[in-house]
Amino acid sequence: MKATDRDINRRTTINPAFNAVARDEFAAMIDADRYLDRSGQFENIISRTNEHFWDPEDADYVDYQQAAPKDVPLIPYGQVPERHSAIWDTLDEGQRIRFADETLRFRLSGVLHGEQGALSLSTGLADMFLDPGAQEYATNQAREESRHVHAFALYMKSRFQSEIAPPSPTLDRVLKDLVASDIIYEKIIGMQMIIEGLAMGIFAGFYQEANDPLLRRVAQLVMTDEAFHHNFGQLWAAENVPGVSGELRDQLEDFSREMFQDVLMNLVGADQKILLYQRCGIDPDFAIGAMNEVMTDEVRRDFMREETNIFRTLVKTLWTAGLITERTRGFYQRWVDMDEIAGEGTWTVGQDIAEEGIEDLKKINETKRRIVKKA
Repeated sequence: MKATDRDINRRTTINPAFNAVARDEFAAMIDADRYLDRSGQFENIISRTNEHFWDPEDADYVDYQQAAPKDVPLIPYGQVPERHSAIWDTLDEGQRIRFADETLRFRLSGVLHGEQGALSLSTGLADMFLDPGAQEYATNQAREESRHVHAFALYMKSRFQSEIAPPSPTLDRVLKDLVASDIIYEKIIGMQMIIEGLAMGIFAGFYQEANDPLLRRVAQLVMTDEAFHHNFGQLWAAENVPGVSGELRDQLEDFSREMFQDVLMNLVGADQKILLYQRCGIDPDFAIGAMNEVMTDEVRRDFMREETNIFRTLVKTLWTAGLITERTRGFYQRWVDMDEIAGEGTWTVGQDIAEEGIEDLKKINETKRRIVKKA
């Protein structure tokens, strides 16, 4: 870890429960005084880990053999931004179904890459956190992220014959930067808050709207884990953001804005979808021009008014974490009504979906863990 990284971590970690060292400083991990220097900050999240255990290989949790829906796309057309453009006018109904399914294939490929990024980042945090509780949380998250990689890989095998698309240029850069970073706030804001917050919005949309029951089930199960990962990021923000200096607060806020811009453009930017357009026989230059023509600020704002919209959920996460102030409020105002966000509280639809899923998992796990006494 560079001296500047150490200094940034020291000055942005107000609560010592989030103290960290460089990933190669193992000597700090076997300091005899460290083992019992454990905060109680993370015990609630850790204690609930077993509540949301599930196994992608076990059909009692999720059955990958169930048939795909016929004559309709796996996701509704409402989740396809291109439906607003001239691209849609060039497609017949069969081509529209294929385009929607290919949109899902590319989107879930990005999700799969994101889950791998979260897995790699979590193992890195486990190497860096000094607090034994924070370290245990990070290793639990790594275990859950590996479950998500497994689950989405099985879905891609079931519905898309294991054809996984490469990451878009923006997603490739963002994930590599976050995993490689030794700056704690970049890892936590970037992954635990922004990418996990984005994922919660995406999965909520799948759960509520997808035509494929298998996709709805996988989304719900993954959300039972992601809700806690997202909560960890919110906990970090509540414990540290209010205490940083004005200059560093601006730094955190600017990093959040840049990350939001990256994930927004990665998901809706036509230039990130060239491989999708080519696969569907659509000229990329035509597609990019058509999308640029219709995706105005007004159209984006209308799209984001829905309570479950993925970016609206993400903006709410940053707002409640104190990572949007008057300095940057105008930037987000371009996409969402910030007065509405400010008056809504902290609730998001993803929290309810996750808790419903956890109640279901409790019932399944109770039957699987029952001890049968010998006569």
